[in-house]
Amino acid sequence: MPLVPANQAQLIRSSQKDEYYQTFLRNNANEAFQTVAGSKRWLDWRKEIELLSDLAYFGLSTFSGYQTLGEEYVNIIQLDPTKRKIPSRARRAALILGHTFVPYLLDKLLVCLENELQADEDDHRRERGRRRQGPESWWSPGYRLREWVRGAVGLLSAPQRKACVPAVFAVQQGLALLRRFHAALFYLTGTFYHLSKRTAGVSYLRVMGVGEDDQAVRNSYRLLGAVSLLQLAITLTLQFNNYRHRQRARQEWKLYRSLEPSCSPQRVGAPACPHGGQVHPVPGGPEAHHLHALRTPLLLGVHHGVVQHQG
Repeated sequence: MPLVPANQAQLIRSSQKDEYYQTFLRNNANEAFQTVAGSKRWLDWRKEIELLSDLAYFGLSTFSGYQTLGEEYVNIIQLDPTKRKIPSRARRAALILGHTFVPYLLDKLLVCLENELQADEDDHRRERGRRRQGPESWWSPGYRLREWVRGAVGLLSAPQRKACVPAVFAVQQGLALLRRFHAALFYLTGTFYHLSKRTAGVSYLRVMGVGEDDQAVRNSYRLLGAVSLLQLAITLTLQFNNYRHRQRARQEWKLYRSLEPSCSPQRVGAPACPHGGQVHPVPGGPEAHHLHALRTPLLLGVHHGVVQHQG
């Protein structure tokens, strides 16, 4: 019986079947924990329960040397980079950790970092007050990670924290774009449906004969991969153009702010502008001048030429 690599459709069906059983296991674990510990504790530990459920699922199947239920459903087996034997126990452990624990840790780290960068001193004082009220926070998930991130962010100055906020957002967007690029690459090549499998070098072999429509399936997915790459390129182009427009608007706003003091009124009745333009006070009498800025053609001069009004 010929042994050939699994195609894209088989890998997707296998992953969908595994996800179905993982969801079933997560729901049962969540329900049991909520019944025992209560809803409040369950909300705090929900992500960790799902992580432990996934570790248990892949630990009992992949790490133990067995097929997962999804792999058994489509009759495929794992291979190491040599394509001659199944992956070693260390490689399977790295695959499981990369598939379950690394995404969990990245999500926790980015969320904690974003919250700490956007928090002010009042938020930190309230958090310290809650920690002094009792040891409850020691039992909360991610406590050590939050403390480490808080200590690292505390070493930064206010301008540095402000500059790091868009960097965290850029990392989040970059990870999303990386997943889309990896999916398009999978459609084109037919290997490594998950990033963790590409990192660990684990591929799949089909243990059944080649179907008559195997080449047609691969060609259709290659077309889908080409369309996905085109869509990703358009998305990157639009995001780059939006970034350029935001940068240009920010520079124009800084230019306006730097020119604004030069047009401050010398007297309420007839303020003068160094560009020779006539300044129009806002209606409402002299008592309203301290509430509203004077309207001047300089406001239009940021994008257009200054319009001179004849007296």
